[in-house]
Amino acid sequence: MQKVCHHEMRNAFRALLARSACFQTASVFDPLSARIAADLGFEVGILGGSVASLQVLAAPDIALITLSEFAEQATRIGRVARLPVIADADHGYGNALNAMRTVTELERAGVAALTLEDTLLPAQFGRKSYDLISVAEGVGKLQAAREARNDSALAIIARTHAGVQSLNDVIHRTRAYQEAGADGICLVGVEDFAHLEAIAEGLRVPLMLVTYGNPQLRDDERLAALGVRIVVNGHGAYFAAIKATYDSLREQRGIAPGNGLTASELATRYTSPDEYLAWAEQYMNVKE
Repeated sequence: MQKVCHHEMRNAFRALLARSACFQTASVFDPLSARIAADLGFEVGILGGSVASLQVLAAPDIALITLSEFAEQATRIGRVARLPVIADADHGYGNALNAMRTVTELERAGVAALTLEDTLLPAQFGRKSYDLISVAEGVGKLQAAREARNDSALAIIARTHAGVQSLNDVIHRTRAYQEAGADGICLVGVEDFAHLEAIAEGLRVPLMLVTYGNPQLRDDERLAALGVRIVVNGHGAYFAAIKATYDSLREQRGIAPGNGLTASELATRYTSPDEYLAWAEQYMNVKE
């Protein structure tokens, strides 16, 4: 078996960031999917936090997975991956000190890069995961993350949600994260090219864009010209696997083909979100 050199994978990822091109990520969720992605010629893969929550816990994406569980899955992938893999490290699993531990564990797991977001997680009762920590706290997390890495080739990418802030606030945050030493900026919730152009102006670091299939952002050449090097267009491969598993097992049991449920609907059905909502109502909706 060919030995995987994690440092080489990290250098390969940095080489992608240095190019004047835009690369689409493959959603990888286990060792086999990572091998498939590399064999098909993908330049980079990503282990999504939501995907890891589904794969490891069969739980919804509400910050239930722990660092150790996420790192274990990343390690399984890192042992065999022949392409650089980005780890979606969510909020670093806590404060700046927790973020340092996250970097240590994921570096050991073999990832080439990780995204560290400024979302306030876990979300407070009755709120979606759109609340953000202060810019100062976000900067502190990034600086702590940089301090914790042993391999300087490991890329630490600051992530923020451009869709829940004013343009001025997004610009302020991204500039602050750039000055804090982020190796790249990951943007979620960008509306269109005009929105992206306004944010990208003045940024010197490479950009990573989570588009979720936004049709207003489907032009790789134009994205590349604005500094976008990495695009995450959802996690279709994993959801296709859910659908294929469901259909195959139905057929094996002799159940009539299909019931019209999409892969997303299947994921919702089998992660029991109503249970978690009931528990949140019971234990988190505390009245002073």
